[in-house]
Amino acid sequence: MSRWRGFNPYSSLQGLPREAWVLCGAVLVNRMGTMVIPFLILYLTHDLGQSPSRAALAMAVYGLGAVATAPFAGRLADRIGPRRIVTTSLLSAGLLLLPYPWLRSYPAILALTFIWSVAGEALRPATLSWISGVVKPSQRRAAFALNRLAVNLGMSIGPAVAGFIVERSFAAIFFLDALTSILSGVIVLFATKELLPTASGASARRAAGALPGTPDDPAGGANLSVSAGTDSATSPSPGAGAKGKRAMRDRSFLYFLLGCLPVQIVFFQHASTLPLYLVRDLGLTESMYGMMFTINTLLIITLEVPLNGATSAWSHRRTLALGALLTGLGFGGVGLVHSAAGVALMVVVWTFGEMVLLPGSAAFAADIAPSERRGEYLGLYSMSFSGAFAIAPWLGARTMELLSPRALWAAAALCGVLSALLLSRVRPARHSAPAV
Repeated sequence: MSRWRGFNPYSSLQGLPREAWVLCGAVLVNRMGTMVIPFLILYLTHDLGQSPSRAALAMAVYGLGAVATAPFAGRLADRIGPRRIVTTSLLSAGLLLLPYPWLRSYPAILALTFIWSVAGEALRPATLSWISGVVKPSQRRAAFALNRLAVNLGMSIGPAVAGFIVERSFAAIFFLDALTSILSGVIVLFATKELLPTASGASARRAAGALPGTPDDPAGGANLSVSAGTDSATSPSPGAGAKGKRAMRDRSFLYFLLGCLPVQIVFFQHASTLPLYLVRDLGLTESMYGMMFTINTLLIITLEVPLNGATSAWSHRRTLALGALLTGLGFGGVGLVHSAAGVALMVVVWTFGEMVLLPGSAAFAADIAPSERRGEYLGLYSMSFSGAFAIAPWLGARTMELLSPRALWAAAALCGVLSALLLSRVRPARHSAPAV
């Protein structure tokens, strides 16, 4: 017993800067109100009488908006700083949700969904850029795990509460989602500061030795925050500086994104075809579907940070391949079970895959990026998720309609295996952990 005395499973979070904690706190508040996206297909089919394919198209339009904004938001974060983008995204997304329940025209719904997505999804690459800039490379998996802890702690509350609310009123979830988004924007606006100049200004100051230039610097690129830790100049890292390789020309990075795509399509079935399958085909209630989110997020809250701390020395190949495989097998297993308990077991399987894959893939994207183009790389990384989100609902719904739900879940398992094979061959990132 003495070997466990004083053991702290969250020790990997020690030393993270204040800005990372404040940002993750704002993310927590925002995610506590995540109610619309998990129930958008049910809202459109149950309340507005749209077909599953048309409802899934609305989800695809949301994904297209995210695809359009992610690379732009990432590059803009490199120029003006991520704080401005995070604040604007949260405030504008909340305001755009307010008129949504009054819309009855399907084209108007699609148009507002696209605009809302453009506003709201700028948050993702800017948040990743902000976090990766204020921590050391060795802390990135822990920092991204903390961010996901905030996301999933909120998600353990929002969808579960929404599952009970929608049984009485779908309109209420739009107002609650909007309120938490606006509140999160206010937190970021008043509780953080940012000293990041434009990219050209940062390059000039770095050339003069005013800013730390290597991603391994103890400040971790802390010019993003008010508490920039050191002023000592260091030698630039490989690929650092304004002349670093563009993301779209980095073949290793593009191969990584290609390897992620099949499992990303699988992952986004949880907010599209999964609720249809559970409610329509298995006969579970909407509140039971909301509780599946709770199982997922409680596991993440309890285990993701310790798990990523314990696996921080794993190679990226091992992390990415294992995460993709477990995710695919978990979703694929949904087609083999017929009860709430069986679905819950499959949720546990894919949650372990998610806990390994998502922080690991974000860390890989940050590690492989030149420091001056980190926002650009992370914007493209976010765009890959958005692209998967755009096509996954429609592709999954069409598979269910033309073939069968079991065919969909069998395909999900195969996609997970394909991603695992592809990701097991990624090249080491510039600052990757040693292989074990």
